[in-house]
Amino acid sequence: MNDDLLALKNQLCFPLYACAKEIVRAYQPLLDPLNLTYTQYIVMMVLWEHKQMNVKCLGEYLYLDSGTLTPLLRKMEAKGFLTRERSKADERTVIITITEEGEALREKALSVPREMAKRVHLTEEEFETMYRLLYKMLAQLTKREQKV
Repeated sequence: MNDDLLALKNQLCFPLYACAKEIVRAYQPLLDPLNLTYTQYIVMMVLWEHKQMNVKCLGEYLYLDSGTLTPLLRKMEAKGFLTRERSKADERTVIITITEEGEALREKALSVPREMAKRVHLTEEEFETMYRLLYKMLAQLTKREQKV
């Protein structure tokens, strides 16, 4: 590594940032026909798996705060993909539930991961290594247990 600690070429954060931005950009043409943004897509992935959860748990899954999630979920509810309802046990808790329309969207989204894999061109070994390393970094930065 060059002695210049502030040189952009010496920063791990920059290629991570630029790659994340380009990945999201590559997803968009695949998500437009589904009427989803990337962030809405990752919300739907959690709901396809869990069907229902509160906003706090959803935020923990996605590393998003409620200030980011609330307007996003409001828009998704308006599209008919989910419902938001206050918990009867605790009025402060908002429960998110996938709708039939949201469930139906899953079938249309099945091609998205395969199409993205074609665009990224990583071997299975490279993919697994990157996946492990990114989750390791994420766990260290957030002081959370690794999800893998």
